[in-house]
Amino acid sequence: MRLILQEFLSLDGVAQGPGSPEEDTSDGFTRGGWLVPHLDDAYMRIVTGWLDEADAFLFGRRTYVNFARDWPKMNDPDDPIGTKLNGLPKYVASHSLTTAGWDPSTILSGDVPAQVAELKRQPGRELQIHGSARLGASLLAAGLVDEVRLMIAPVVVGGGRRLFPENGTASGLRLLHSETTPSGVTSQIYETTGLPQYGTFDSGA
Repeated sequence: MRLILQEFLSLDGVAQGPGSPEEDTSDGFTRGGWLVPHLDDAYMRIVTGWLDEADAFLFGRRTYVNFARDWPKMNDPDDPIGTKLNGLPKYVASHSLTTAGWDPSTILSGDVPAQVAELKRQPGRELQIHGSARLGASLLAAGLVDEVRLMIAPVVVGGGRRLFPENGTASGLRLLHSETTPSGVTSQIYETTGLPQYGTFDSGA
């Protein structure tokens, strides 16, 4: 399977609490729900299309706990997002969880990058990381992420947990596709290319 990192981001790179004020209030975060005013039919088409490619999901502990609290209640069989999230295999990277009740779920502990590398060798299309910014950034730094998909909302949150930490590992990306919804959300798809290239600007003077 290919490892896909999918994130909803603000213009200033915040990944925390896009869906509601109560979604993730860790570290005193009070600005959740910043993505919701920008949802439209084009957004749903893009996100649903991405989900159609998933054969399994990978979460960090915090995102898993939040999703496991909310998504099992969204059991409408006509909801393509809920049907995928509730029905497909889920893996959660955690050194503290001892049980994972959102079936079917498996806890990954110990050497998580090695276990993720083993999952990638299994047959299937995509193993998708949703949310889980810290896990996603660490696996990107480990060279395990094949593709990065971002939905960037036209809002500056001004605080909160970011996908790419300050002084993080440098990564090269190549843009595969970009699309903007009527509400101003930009969808960007990148393939990873290893370390970035550097150069010196020559003005021709």
